[in-house]
Amino acid sequence: MKTSWRTASLVVSAAAVLTLTTACGQDTPPPASSQNVGASAVPGDLGGIDTGADAGASTSPDGGAGELAVATNAKLGKVVTDELGLTLYRFDQDTAEPPKSNCDGSCAETWPPVLADDAAAGEGIDESLLGEVVRADGTKQLTVDGWPAYHYVKDVNAGDVKGQGVGGKWFALTPEGKKAQEVGEQPGLSTRKDPELGEIVVDKDGRTVYRFMKDEAWPKPVSACTGACLEKWPAVAPVDINDTKGIKKKNYMTFTRPDNKAEQQTIGCWPIYTFAGDKAAGDTNGQGVGGTWYAVRPNGEPVGAPEK
Repeated sequence: MKTSWRTASLVVSAAAVLTLTTACGQDTPPPASSQNVGASAVPGDLGGIDTGADAGASTSPDGGAGELAVATNAKLGKVVTDELGLTLYRFDQDTAEPPKSNCDGSCAETWPPVLADDAAAGEGIDESLLGEVVRADGTKQLTVDGWPAYHYVKDVNAGDVKGQGVGGKWFALTPEGKKAQEVGEQPGLSTRKDPELGEIVVDKDGRTVYRFMKDEAWPKPVSACTGACLEKWPAVAPVDINDTKGIKKKNYMTFTRPDNKAEQQTIGCWPIYTFAGDKAAGDTNGQGVGGTWYAVRPNGEPVGAPEK
């Protein structure tokens, strides 16, 4: 794939509180205060392929991608876009192993294939996941982790995601090549599977939760992050135990910080924080910072911290 010379601007677009009343180490938590090829030209009779097309669809892009980028959508999280900010999609009736497109004819008019010729990996895109597949007409289509990539004709502005969920088969592409899924109401604390770190804790906004290795947990929590440190590493406020998902409940409690008298949440008795340097859900920019800050497992253990 060649480096793009196109130029364009990219538009990216606690209820009850738990209180520490006993020392850490208690055994019980505190009470909670596929593949049909081809398509006809008639919507609704598309050889088994639902394109979601209807009359009046807007003009499709030219098929090029240029330098790919990662945009953060408020509902979908991180999605892949071309250099114009137009969202890239994948189709459930395609295959990734081996890569194969099953969208042709009028389907490809509604979902124009993204050509691989000028595609390049921009910031946040793993170049090793980019590839190409030869379509029936001989053109080379971009793939992301094996999945053929498409535009959607109704997406005319940077940041549009009108193709998300169309026909229950079309989904925006994540940087990992997965299907973007709409983020619903999230628990105050839950877990997610990070491709590099594994299962880690996140807050209700999807922000990664961290531990500070200079803190203490035994016999009671003590935070060593004070003053300016808290501006960079905000303490996680108390989260009701019933407002969590996947978090280990043993030693899940809060403590009162001596510096500002605020309550701070712990997991496994360890104080937890978020990172001001994480700008979007899914960011893990705080991992390993200073050799003292690490993402948190559901039991409170730090991810990747060196053994003492």
